[in-house]
Amino acid sequence: MPKISIDDIATTAKTALIKHGADESIALHVARAVAQAESVGNRICGLYYLESYCVQLQSGRVRGDVTPAVSQPKPGVVHVDAKFGFAQPAFAAGLPAALAAARQNGVVSLGIGHAHTCTSLGYFTQQIAEYGMIGLGFTNASPIVAPPGGKARTIGTNPIAFSVPDGQGGVALQFDQSTTVVALGKITMAKAAGEKIPLGWALDSDGHPTTDPDAALAGSLVSIGGYKGWGFGVMGELLAAGMAGGILSRDVKPLKAADGAPHDLGQYYIVIDPGQGHAFSERLEALAEIVAQEPGTRLPGQNKKPNQTVDIPEALWALSLGLAAG
Repeated sequence: MPKISIDDIATTAKTALIKHGADESIALHVARAVAQAESVGNRICGLYYLESYCVQLQSGRVRGDVTPAVSQPKPGVVHVDAKFGFAQPAFAAGLPAALAAARQNGVVSLGIGHAHTCTSLGYFTQQIAEYGMIGLGFTNASPIVAPPGGKARTIGTNPIAFSVPDGQGGVALQFDQSTTVVALGKITMAKAAGEKIPLGWALDSDGHPTTDPDAALAGSLVSIGGYKGWGFGVMGELLAAGMAGGILSRDVKPLKAADGAPHDLGQYYIVIDPGQGHAFSERLEALAEIVAQEPGTRLPGQNKKPNQTVDIPEALWALSLGLAAG
């Protein structure tokens, strides 16, 4: 596989998005997210999505020429209407108001409505943490998860992300994970590679465990921890759809479908000022020290460093360059 710099990935993604109809400022925000995902090995949310973005820009499933509308109906509530555009510029538009409100009120609710898939939820909570705030994020997606004991796909993989500041402009800990055993992209990547999936990831349409990615895509994914993961997924569903203004997963068409109705998803964030805590920094430091007492253990995401150069599959890089060439 060729080694590609993160800068080249960002430039290529930006150029491809502009070629397919995105305004330059919007393309810049989305390209940064693509490059950041690749820099930490999150291939599902990186260049793997670029073709879909470009195709859907041309079909009109996502708008690349809209200006998000920010409102603040209450002192502790910030809402952004993404206007069926990308989530990244919508978040960027609402973040300054959310940070100011969190400093004033201690906690603020930030909702992004009528948005395209945000892809990597941790990309957003990380930014919150880098500004010195605690970020907790939720979103939903197209339906692929059935209730435990059932077969009807009801909610999406509905990830949750949590980022904590280190007090120095960085991130002390972070996790970003779906509420299913595995993200849907892992299934589609296995299908594309002609590989089987591990038992326990998914069920077929009859509710039986399967190692066949095609059967999994026709069936449903398994919630992590059974009922426990299902509960977290339902929580994310209600917050993303009910508080941020997206639609229920049931009504979201497949995220990578070339055309059709916009995703119309919601992303919901809780932004918390750790300074209001009685001893947040001290407790965080103490917890990190406790965890580090055993060799090889760490807090989630602790000391994770982005790479400046990454291996990209040759076919994927060729596709990305082709998209950039128009």
